[in-house]
Amino acid sequence: MSSIRYTKKIALVDCNSFYVSCETLFNPKLRNKPVVVLSNNDGCIVSRSNEAKLLGIKMGEPYFKAKDIIIKNNVQVFSSNYSLYGDISRRVMRTLKRFNSDIEVYSIDEAFLDLSNFSDDEIEDVGKEIRSIVLQWTGIPTSIGIAKTKTLSKVANHIAKKKETGVTSLIGIENIDPILEKVEINDVWGVGRQLTKFYHQNGIYNAKQLKIFLIPGLKKVLMF
Repeated sequence: MSSIRYTKKIALVDCNSFYVSCETLFNPKLRNKPVVVLSNNDGCIVSRSNEAKLLGIKMGEPYFKAKDIIIKNNVQVFSSNYSLYGDISRRVMRTLKRFNSDIEVYSIDEAFLDLSNFSDDEIEDVGKEIRSIVLQWTGIPTSIGIAKTKTLSKVANHIAKKKETGVTSLIGIENIDPILEKVEINDVWGVGRQLTKFYHQNGIYNAKQLKIFLIPGLKKVLMF
């Protein structure tokens, strides 16, 4: 008889295309259509539906650069409504507290949740339950990545976004190097544009190469 294991587990819950999801919540006709939300001065694109992403519209791209694609494909455009987004974000975070009252709100659409009180065997099902309840109670779709550290839960979340279930757990996987190898360096938590450029100059293009490159002290800081 195998014993039930309880190891450290951190979940990163990330709301999918959050601003667009908020707009769609109050205008269901926007579902499955290309939609973008602009920054508070209407200068840049800060949220895109999957359909808008497929058109080649980039995150952070100035509106004027994407204007031709937007007009040609009848993309729906919205100015940011931060009071609405803030209200819905608070609803999402309150829902997450059902699973652990001590959560770390990382941004308006992301939160870290300690799920160490759930066993290793049940953790993926717990992730699916969290996702289902958040969608049911708030109408917002999420992706959930679960791992032993924040950095790895961010990696897991990146994978989860491409899965139909929307949930990925790295708990119990002994060798994660093959997974890290598929994660581009700019998708590693804490690696911004300047660091990405530095790593590229040093021949480091994915998370596995970064893990090998880092000295032990930095590995601990980045929590690989």
